[in-house]
Amino acid sequence: MKIIEQLTADKTYLERYLKGQGWLPLNEKITAIEIPGAGNMNFIIRVKTQERSLIIKQSREFVEKYPQIEAPAERALREAEFYQLISEEESIKKKMPRLIGVDKKNHVLNLEDLGHGADYTFLYQKNMQLDVAELEEIITFAARLHQTINTDTSEALLPNREMRKLNHEHIFIYPYLSDNGLDLEDILPGLQEVGLPFKEDVFLKQAVKKLGDRYLEDGKTLLHGDYFPGSWLKTEDGIKIIDPEFCFFGDVEFEIGVTLAHLKMANQPNALVEKALKIYKDLSPIDDQLCKKFMAIEILRRILGLAQLPLNLDLEERKALLNEARAILVTKG
Repeated sequence: MKIIEQLTADKTYLERYLKGQGWLPLNEKITAIEIPGAGNMNFIIRVKTQERSLIIKQSREFVEKYPQIEAPAERALREAEFYQLISEEESIKKKMPRLIGVDKKNHVLNLEDLGHGADYTFLYQKNMQLDVAELEEIITFAARLHQTINTDTSEALLPNREMRKLNHEHIFIYPYLSDNGLDLEDILPGLQEVGLPFKEDVFLKQAVKKLGDRYLEDGKTLLHGDYFPGSWLKTEDGIKIIDPEFCFFGDVEFEIGVTLAHLKMANQPNALVEKALKIYKDLSPIDDQLCKKFMAIEILRRILGLAQLPLNLDLEERKALLNEARAILVTKG
């Protein structure tokens, strides 16, 4: 397997690789190699020539941000399958980077460069609020994706079981292990003590397991799979959606529940969170209760689990969100 990170040490080797794939003409030279952003899952570079700019993305057998965590090396190929599924749907395709090429042997994607945009993780900072027009754009994309590509409209399926298995571990199991190797005190003093009752809550863990089992079941609708501010890119051409490597056919409630959870953790007004759900419901059906349950799951795992966010929330605010999430999941009947 060719390791793109190693090839970047010498532009000549990288040029040779790109030309071998047919992604660069023989007379074209690399002028610069950049890191376009801090990727969590994959190794990503921007390759500039005198003629163009490309995004080269490789998935390896570990998580780029956490090399100690194994991950399916072929996840880039699942992402490529997602792009192929949406290739005939102009309203969806125009909101995502174009897939230019795939090196299946080395798990490398050649993607359109969307420019020097910034993702929406700035929302986690203090006093940052999402504009309603931007919210509508983000939610409308999800609704169109769900309406357009599902088991009623497509014979192709995208189970992506290995990535779902990895995600399931970190969403539904890892945060609730009493000794998972993560010291929450390193994240925020007092958080370890706050989190302990949730790890020991039998009724909560039963509710979490039930939703985890549902997550692993094949559903009817193509999901992006990781629809949160880190996957929304602000560009000169408007909002673009990136990184669908967690894609699969599942419940729309999981997708939108994750989005609502991140709006809440970004301290967006409750009216905006409810507005997001209303926008979706006006475009496509959704089970409110199931959506809120998946929202609760995402809040719990992000505050108590490994995939931490740059949240601008103090201990009491995090505790309030955890208690709210528990109340949603552990209900009579």
